[in-house]
Parts: sequence; structure tokens; C-alpha cells
Amino acid sequence: MIHERKKIARIVEELTLFFFALGADRIQSGIKEDGKDVIIDFQANYRPENEYKLEQMEKDLNCPKNDGMRDVYWELAGSGKPEDTEQLLLVGMMIDKVQIRKEKGQVYLKLYKEQQE
Repeated sequence: MIHERKKIARIVEELTLFFFALGADRIQSGIKEDGKDVIIDFQANYRPENEYKLEQMEKDLNCPKNDGMRDVYWELAGSGKPEDTEQLLLVGMMIDKVQIRKEKGQVYLKLYKEQQE
């Protein structure tokens, strides 16, 4: 189970670094475990000139899932530049579902992940 919790921590870390790179100065995250299910609530602000990066973020987080990749590549998260959305592609492979809501200068994410035993 500690292995799965490290994955959750890595997801939050990648999102935090990504939004710092987009100019965020207000970031909040929360993690709720309910049995095998985990919900990560994440919200951050960003500079308006970086809004175009949110479109790629949405594509990356909604990438096709691959269980084999999920277990192998999660450790690569954190190896690139924080502003690169490629890191979010790895996050997208690690989660099961994401809900994204954008408001002017603010984004709200709800990520769902089922923990493996």
C-alpha cells in the first residue's frame, strides 16, 4: 500500500510543480482515501498568458490508460521540466479519471485513482 501512496504523492507533486511553472501563487490540494479509491482535489491559479498550456494539460490528463505503463513509468514523473506537459502525460496514465473546471485565472481538478493491492 505504501507503493500506491507514493504514486498519489507523486501526482500531487507533479501538478504542484506544473502550476508553479504557470505562475501560480495559490495552490490547494487534498487527498481522500475511501477503501481502494482515492480522490485528489486540486486547485490553482495561473497567469493568463499560460492559459494555452491548460488545453494540453487536459489532453494529457485524459490520455488513454495502459495498466502496464502505469506500473512501470510512474517513477519517471518528476524527471522533466515542470512546465513541460509531458510530465502530465505520465500523471494521466496513473489516474483513472479526471474532471477539470476552468474559471478566469483559476483551475479546479478532481482526479480519481483506484489503488492496486
